[in-house]
Amino acid sequence: MIDWGRIDELRTEVGDDDFAEIALLFLSEIEEAIEGLPALGDLAARSDALHGMKGSAMNLGFADFARLCAQGEKSPESVDMPHLAQALSASVAAVRQRFPELA
Repeated sequence: MIDWGRIDELRTEVGDDDFAEIALLFLSEIEEAIEGLPALGDLAARSDALHGMKGSAMNLGFADFARLCAQGEKSPESVDMPHLAQALSASVAAVRQRFPELA
């Protein structure tokens, strides 16, 4: 679900304070992006949005969510929105449990 090694690597690279800022920004932006995804009627725009979410998720260690975004990027017409939202929610909960300051 979460690539904890990637999270630890990012925290080491940027420091705890900047990690918290990056993580909070990601959480805010990704939740907004996923809410707007169904409104993107153009499949190319949906694929582009999923590509961006995938990259951000990989950077922050959200491995399962990134994998689902990659699948959706390839087949934007068949994105399972409830499954994608559930994967994001589970990942967010796991990270917030480990880092309560992100709650």
